[in-house]
Amino acid sequence: MQITKIAKTKSGVQDGAIFGKYLFRFDAAGNCGVYDMESIDTAGGGEVMPIAEFRLDRADLIAPHSNSVVFGAEYFAEGDEFPLLYTNIYNNYAAAADKLIGVSCVYRITRSGEKFESALVGLIEIGFTSERGLWRSSGETEDARPYGNFVIDRERGIYYAFVMRDSERSTRYFSFELPRLTDGIFDERFGVKRVTLSAAEIKDYFDTPYHHFIQGACFFDGKIYSVEGFGEKIHPAIRVIDTTERRQVFYLDFFEAGAPFESEFIDFHDGRCYYGDHYGNLYALDF
Repeated sequence: MQITKIAKTKSGVQDGAIFGKYLFRFDAAGNCGVYDMESIDTAGGGEVMPIAEFRLDRADLIAPHSNSVVFGAEYFAEGDEFPLLYTNIYNNYAAAADKLIGVSCVYRITRSGEKFESALVGLIEIGFTSERGLWRSSGETEDARPYGNFVIDRERGIYYAFVMRDSERSTRYFSFELPRLTDGIFDERFGVKRVTLSAAEIKDYFDTPYHHFIQGACFFDGKIYSVEGFGEKIHPAIRVIDTTERRQVFYLDFFEAGAPFESEFIDFHDGRCYYGDHYGNLYALDF
């Protein structure tokens, strides 16, 4: 793989997603910077400023960590520029009574000129996150990160949720039919419909090698691209999972390859893979 630094954006960021000519990059409190992809591609490794910034709707009530962020295939309304945006809570409420484990938020993104806004329009929840031997490890020791990430296969309408399982030293991937906005039950607390995916709705699941602290993720050409790790002590890395073969097909240690900082972001644009770290450094990955 060839790793080429192409730009520098704001630091302190998590995952994000690209759609059309825009890159949306989120922090852990629901704030988003929007970047023009042409400016990123022509930056020559230099700094690029966002063309707009906004905060996710109702972030004072429910704020995603945005450990994984993707655009789906469904549009909120005919004529919308962007399909629905999905981003997960992850560990933002780890200290709360209701930890919202396995919950992702669904947003409508709109644009007027260079002003972007969001509206919370749905929630998706994994309904079996307490089940040992399925979502959680089968051992007695609690998993360090039971919160779960997700990606979406837009072409086939599949929602993949995956989670680290410490006792088995593996990551488990579950697939479901991607919920639609009309699905679910109205949640009065958040004012939107909430879909709870049960164990009975699992289409398939399989395990791959253990990931150290999963970070950003995306889906492209039948594969899950998942980045992980922090830095020197827990090396940042990428794993590629073929969902048809149900196995890991690629692994690379970013630290050893010269991109040593905490992994956060990964997505594709016009067939090219873009990768970003916590400090806002953006790279092109050519496999």
